[in-house]
Amino acid sequence: MERVEERLRASVTSSDRLADSTSRHLVEAGGKRVRPLLVLLAAELGDGTAPEVLEAAAVVELTHLATLYHDDVMDSAPLRRGAPAAQRVWGNNVAILTGDLLFARASRLVAALGPDAVEIQAATFERLVLGQLHETVGPADDEDPVAHYLQVLSDKTGSLIATSALFGAMFGGCDQQVRDVVVAYGERVGVAFQLADDVLDLLGDESGKQAGTDLREQVPTLPVLLARDAAAAGDAAAAAAVALLDGPLEGDDELAAAVAALRALPSTEVARSRAQHCAQQAVDALAPLPETDAREAMAAFAAAIADRTR
Repeated sequence: MERVEERLRASVTSSDRLADSTSRHLVEAGGKRVRPLLVLLAAELGDGTAPEVLEAAAVVELTHLATLYHDDVMDSAPLRRGAPAAQRVWGNNVAILTGDLLFARASRLVAALGPDAVEIQAATFERLVLGQLHETVGPADDEDPVAHYLQVLSDKTGSLIATSALFGAMFGGCDQQVRDVVVAYGERVGVAFQLADDVLDLLGDESGKQAGTDLREQVPTLPVLLARDAAAAGDAAAAAAVALLDGPLEGDDELAAAVAALRALPSTEVARSRAQHCAQQAVDALAPLPETDAREAMAAFAAAIADRTR
């Protein structure tokens, strides 16, 4: 991971002073590095020392960072990883263009990994955009909102995490059966990761994210969707919580009241249980692999994703 960090910093370095500053902003803010870590873990199922593994780890994190610049503009997020979001520092246009620049840098790196890697990256990028598009538009009138939301998570989060695992297995020299296993694993880990995020939004976290950030921005999360279902079915407590959610949330007191009401509903624990269930599905997907330290580490990784506190 130290070498991945070095590669990331080298990849965003630019002779253009503004581009250098804006591109470094989120790299230097740190982060969990879930995707590159998964590349390295999956590569240990084969030859984890192959030089392409390091490049692939940088590719997936640069791609992820690029999406964060765009997401923060769309969500009007004030903070990212405890630091001011890029659009708060440089404005929306610069933040969007910086995200585009990082996508370009990731594309340059993946091109050196061969046409198969380029095709996988392109397909992943397509799913990322479609997931964001479908989240922005919302479910159709005849579509189940929860099913729609879970598909959004599969595309927006699961796709890149699955590609991270796939790149690790590919460049570690693993056969097709192993690659198929880690893709299935990565898809479920990605959904578990985002569902855990939904719960964390009601708790805040030690990275500086305020509780209720998604609620204030009216981002649909599983606890909210489940609360709306319960309210429609006649649950009085859920209906009261939904009334707060649909009211003004600009003030901290109003937001805190909405967060407390939603946190008290069973929907929050249901969302947590769903995250743990997806993590267990990811662990179960590893069953065809031999019992090795690498497989054990990937299983522990999935469990940690669902139970994280930040």
